[in-house]
Amino acid sequence: MLDATKSALPDLRRTRRFAIVGLAGLLASPPSFAGLADALRDGKSNVSARYRYESVDQDGLPNDASASTVLGRLNWSSAAWGNLTAGIEADFVGVVGIDDYNSTTNGKTTYPVVADPEGLDLNQARVRRQSGAVTMTGGRQRILHGRQRFLGGVAWRQNEQTYDAVRIESKGDDVTLDYSFIANVNRIFGPEDGAQPADWQSAIHAFRGVWSIGDGEISAFAYDFDLQNDNGIPNSNRTYGAEYTGEHGGFTLSGGIARQSPSGDSPLDYDAAWYWVEGKTSLGGVTFTLGHEVLGSDGGEAGFRMPVATLHKFNGWTDRFLATPAAGLEDTYLTMAEDWGKVSLAATLHAFSANEGSADYGKEFDLSASMPLGESLTALFKFATYASDGYAADTTKWWLTFTYRP
Repeated sequence: MLDATKSALPDLRRTRRFAIVGLAGLLASPPSFAGLADALRDGKSNVSARYRYESVDQDGLPNDASASTVLGRLNWSSAAWGNLTAGIEADFVGVVGIDDYNSTTNGKTTYPVVADPEGLDLNQARVRRQSGAVTMTGGRQRILHGRQRFLGGVAWRQNEQTYDAVRIESKGDDVTLDYSFIANVNRIFGPEDGAQPADWQSAIHAFRGVWSIGDGEISAFAYDFDLQNDNGIPNSNRTYGAEYTGEHGGFTLSGGIARQSPSGDSPLDYDAAWYWVEGKTSLGGVTFTLGHEVLGSDGGEAGFRMPVATLHKFNGWTDRFLATPAAGLEDTYLTMAEDWGKVSLAATLHAFSANEGSADYGKEFDLSASMPLGESLTALFKFATYASDGYAADTTKWWLTFTYRP
């Protein structure tokens, strides 16, 4: 592993130079300095906060987890200076009273993991240039592709995942093209290394194109996730695929397909498929969603992996499948959602099994209720319980969250 990391260092130096050159390109031919003071003076700042209590009961560990944490966020965005804008955002995650949990950095390994380490983190620091239909962004930034199934921000956790990258977007009437070169992944486990690395140095190429057609859209994507340190190396992969979603006579139909193989210095040798189908409709005020997702396996040796996706959003809220089993994963799910006045309710049933072989992994039930508490405050309750049929441990989690956004 050490030799592989050393061999990747020259490539990493080149990728950083590439990122610097890309950022310099954003600043080529800057506007007159006469308006710079106005752009800085007219910038806007914003403060938001999120409090969360999280409880985890996981079989096999001697203690249950109780985590009382708060996220404080301060951001500032400049006014336009010609066709340039800039922004900066800082996050602080702290404990409020109860810290009986394994944050991945505090050494409390007899408790279940609640991946909300304490610390102050620079979440964004970016410069953006707008030129007609083309937008270029350089620096530390959010990059969210579609449903965030392959590339996302994991904003559910208190410390968000952002990227040190150069991004180019072109938006037409019916077609949107989006390319990013990512030199570093700032993971949710930061700002300091612990049981998980806070950062993944990388040379990621991420392309996504979206074509609007009638009442639907088709997206095509190509990713080369070359992750160059620590446990990122075996997660390196090349993934190509497409997704579709559209309205058809009161039904929303969606689906996707992709192929994956190793990339970079990955020691793995596999070829795996992913596909997903989903239908959604409303009856009597209740929205029903039925879906089936497959993260394939290559002979039970390695499963389809999604190292920088917003994983909590998919395959159950207990997070039993953040890492795809070697035998792959099949997830059949049914969601029912309804609004009762100001309260939004949703419940989901999952049935999990292996893609390679006939093993049943387990079943999960998820429930959520959310409502506004005035103009700037919202409340969210979530509950999730996983019953194992032989894969991972029985786990029950619940959360109470209050979010303030002025």
